[in-house]
Amino acid sequence: MNSKLKQLILGITTAAALSCAGASQAATNITGAGATFPYPIYSKWAEAYKTKSGVSMNYQSIGSGGGIKQITAKTVDFGASDMPLTPEKLDKDGLMQFPTVIGGVVPVINVAGVETGTLKLDGTTLANIYLGKITKWNDPALAALNKDLKLPDENITVVHRSDGSGTTFIFTNYLSKASPEWKTGVGEGTAVSWKAGTGGKGNEGVASYVQRIKGSIGYVEYAYALQNKMNPIQMKNRDGQFVKPGDASFKAAAANAQWDKAPGFYEILTDEPGKESWPISGATFILMHKMQEKPDTAKEVLKFFDWAYTNGGSLASDLDYVPLPENVQNLIRKAWKNQIRDTSGSSLTK
Repeated sequence: MNSKLKQLILGITTAAALSCAGASQAATNITGAGATFPYPIYSKWAEAYKTKSGVSMNYQSIGSGGGIKQITAKTVDFGASDMPLTPEKLDKDGLMQFPTVIGGVVPVINVAGVETGTLKLDGTTLANIYLGKITKWNDPALAALNKDLKLPDENITVVHRSDGSGTTFIFTNYLSKASPEWKTGVGEGTAVSWKAGTGGKGNEGVASYVQRIKGSIGYVEYAYALQNKMNPIQMKNRDGQFVKPGDASFKAAAANAQWDKAPGFYEILTDEPGKESWPISGATFILMHKMQEKPDTAKEVLKFFDWAYTNGGSLASDLDYVPLPENVQNLIRKAWKNQIRDTSGSSLTK
């Protein structure tokens, strides 16, 4: 065999191998989009899972509203939302949802002279700031809650989300419980008509604005506060105790969840009882179609989250998310088996 023919055969063989590898990779890579709240932990899980399995999980951190739209339109393999969809909404769109981790939404401030974690607020006062009724940091309502702090005569700049956001849902759901005026005047949702302030896109955008704007207050998922070395506040909870955000206070709120009694895993964890409970806690959820037109890809999605439940708890804890207990994980696995099927009606999990 001459050298030119050998080179030709080698080239064809190599091209075929690369083609097969590419096809295999395309078949196993999975895509998701949605909530920015869990982006830090999904990134960590994706990195660790790719090292183990070779499968890439590509996640677009675009906000819960965008995630719901994309999974409904079937442009991604899974959507992600911090606002749980009602059982009626899930049935209407042929979806199922399941929680992955629990975390906390945390008000953060940029106020000169106020040390990290020392400012105290209650729900009513926080609502009045976002209603635009309290506009100065030395307002009497703030001074009464913070008698040991010297608060500046400085304007408050309110920062909120500009995009459809599950973080906003958790935040406004809490404010609706804490303030009748907020409930009737603004309400709750992934997007609301804000009475004051400026909007940032994603948890990242809000964090960036608060860091840059003197005298500002915003709300972010706790991992963003940690990563950006921000100044979180203490909140007065339902039991009248001032608590700091973190693993212990999120766990205290999560302890009240009754996942086995929640149709469609619809569970909201704001304003939960308990002396240590963080009042603005919430789970984050994955959305998938019950009927899967690409069952092999859907299996890969379920393998990824099954791995995350089994092996990703310590990574979640490192970022101050609360991993789900094993009994809840098993409830979710049972739901996968019963609800997610291929077009012939066969379950995708054993």
